[in-house]
Amino acid sequence: MTGQMVAQTKPEVWNLKTCLEYARKNNIQIQKAKISTQESIIDLQQSKEALLPNLNAGSSLGLSYGKAQDDATKDFVNTASLTSNYSLSAGMTLFDGLSSYKTIKQNKLQTKVSEFTAKETENSIIISITQAYLQLLYAKDNLEMAKETAETSKAQLAMSENLLKAEHIARADYSQVKAQYSSDLYNVVTAQNTLETQRLTLKQLLELDIMDNFEINMPTISDDDVLKPLPSKTDVYQTALIVMPEVQSSSLSVDVANLSIEKAKASYLPSLSFSAGLETGNNANSTGTYLDQLSDNIGQSVGLSLSIPIYSRGSTKASVQKAKLSLESAKLDYTNTQKDLLKTIESLYQDAVSAQSNYVAAKEQLVAAEESFRLTEEQYSLGMKNTVELLTEKDSYLQAQQSLLQAKYGAVLSQKLLNFYQNIPIEL
Repeated sequence: MTGQMVAQTKPEVWNLKTCLEYARKNNIQIQKAKISTQESIIDLQQSKEALLPNLNAGSSLGLSYGKAQDDATKDFVNTASLTSNYSLSAGMTLFDGLSSYKTIKQNKLQTKVSEFTAKETENSIIISITQAYLQLLYAKDNLEMAKETAETSKAQLAMSENLLKAEHIARADYSQVKAQYSSDLYNVVTAQNTLETQRLTLKQLLELDIMDNFEINMPTISDDDVLKPLPSKTDVYQTALIVMPEVQSSSLSVDVANLSIEKAKASYLPSLSFSAGLETGNNANSTGTYLDQLSDNIGQSVGLSLSIPIYSRGSTKASVQKAKLSLESAKLDYTNTQKDLLKTIESLYQDAVSAQSNYVAAKEQLVAAEESFRLTEEQYSLGMKNTVELLTEKDSYLQAQQSLLQAKYGAVLSQKLLNFYQNIPIEL
């Protein structure tokens, strides 16, 4: 049913596709946007029915009491009179400067605007979920990296303890390694908290309950995925101008504003209305049966009403002027929407280019940092390197890992969003 949350079986393990499908059916903002569209459809139907005649029925019952002259005695006597009246009336506007037809056209466009607005809301949620999902993947990888780093520190601590016992290093060096191990354990806790925060963010976007289990699938992202050739920035923008709902909605809003001017000008024109009526009644004090009186008292009426505007104290002129200003504002909004879209695509494109370049550089840096750290660790075990040198190389190795992770997920996110603006479904 429209406007209600759709019951849907929740998967045990979520991937990006299931997240997006679930959000389309259950996200509250998307559901509210669909309700707004239904309201626009109702407004359109009502404006069409406004062209039809109206039909009203009415009745009244009255009791009067007072003196009246008796026909026979000519005396005034107290009498009671019970009367009833019944009516049926109809009317319709024959001409109103075509304002009603303009309203129908306007409501048709407004319905499309509402549909595009609903789609825009859906797109916003899809983008937010995609960002949150990739941030969650990054947080999971970061946690695994923190755990591996802690395990390495644990092994280094054990090695340092043996070196201390063999008097190959000073206790101060051993304390430094021990402090680093404690710091790495703390980083594991921090990474775990970040992961849970990102998980909560995604759960909230999906409108999941507090007790819902939420485990995500970790897809394999290869170098080919990260370094996919990017589409032309110009092609992305030209396609987005056609398919993005915010642009289509803004364009239709200009057409709606044009119709508002025509509707306002219609008030300068005469209006013509038609009316017809049928009425009857009875009086309890009159001779004749109830049905006979109703039949004898039937009255009929028909009429045309012409209204010619002569002077409206400037209200029509003001309405036209304001409608023209609204049109100018709608045109500026349309231009601004196009410019905002261009800024978004240019930023995404630049982010993708930078992330891919950073990924290539970070990968080379990681290979070098890993080899340097491995050699330093071996030399440390032989007493050829001190603790400061070991920890420095380890820090460089860790930074290279972080840089690679950031570039990896940054590149994938920018690519997915560039595809999205070309109306290509987001998949991972």
